[in-house]
Amino acid sequence: MSDFPWPQGRAFIVAEIGSNHNRSLGLAKELIDAAAEAGADAAKFQIYSAPTLYSAKDDERLGYDGGNVSRLIESVATPRGWLPELSGYCASKGILFFAAPFDLAAVDELDAVSGLFKIASFEIVDLPLIRHAASKGKPMIIATGLANMGEIEDAVTACRERGNDSVALLQCASCYPAPAKIMNLRSMETMRRAFGVPVGLSDHTLGIHVSTAAVAMGASIIEKHFTMDRTMKGPDHSFAIEPRELAELVRQIREIESALGNGMKSGPAQEELVAYGYARRSIHAAADIGKGTVITEDMLMAKRPGHGIRPKYMQWVVGRRAALDIPGDSWITMEMLD
Repeated sequence: MSDFPWPQGRAFIVAEIGSNHNRSLGLAKELIDAAAEAGADAAKFQIYSAPTLYSAKDDERLGYDGGNVSRLIESVATPRGWLPELSGYCASKGILFFAAPFDLAAVDELDAVSGLFKIASFEIVDLPLIRHAASKGKPMIIATGLANMGEIEDAVTACRERGNDSVALLQCASCYPAPAKIMNLRSMETMRRAFGVPVGLSDHTLGIHVSTAAVAMGASIIEKHFTMDRTMKGPDHSFAIEPRELAELVRQIREIESALGNGMKSGPAQEELVAYGYARRSIHAAADIGKGTVITEDMLMAKRPGHGIRPKYMQWVVGRRAALDIPGDSWITMEMLD
């Protein structure tokens, strides 16, 4: 069984190119270049064809450009003959290639060129497709837009029935763009607890802030639609992020991961030691204390810097004799006491 291709504790950032190549191999490679330069971990595509995706009876339904569904799909579908070249090009750029298959043939074609599979939200109920992909023994990333817990359980079970336990689930809102109020980021933890799998976010909101919030909440995967230019014609460009935004998303995610730390409270970090000395409080003389004087509480006060005895030991200092003259406002150390 293959393991997930990302290290634990580091979010796997996916630039979802999808159909935003506009059926231009040159633009597809330009998008891969930009994704790699931005620091994304993977460039993802979608593999579908009109005859196996929609019924021809649905062709009266208008597409985004006023055309029918079949023409729309064929105008944006990734040519399957590109797959070996796209995979090889990603490898040459140091970025992982994978795609979402939308039919059984696509699973087989991708199996030869990709190390994992993505199941799109709308396909989560296509259990034969999921079983076929899972049978290849490669990690499965399943988006859960529109799904209830029972449907998610069906999909996870379909993978496990094929001996594939390398499953990750993505929270997703299937709107394009999606309003932040329906993103339900807390459901990531619900799925993680229910199914014992890594979770993440397939994010269709505008901007990058929801994705960064998801990482702070424990997302292991972030998938974000990606384009060179949001003004391009096509169904997925308008809500996608552009190269500079992707680079900023990667930067913010990596900084958030660094900020999360290990959860331990074990004292100051190396970078805090200067402040630890000058800003912490310690016991000081409230006035001059002569040598041999029995120290009383009114002779002491806690103030900065923290070079003396800690304030928690105030009552231990009270009742001791000064071993030397202690000028007022001086911090008191152990050597000053008998």
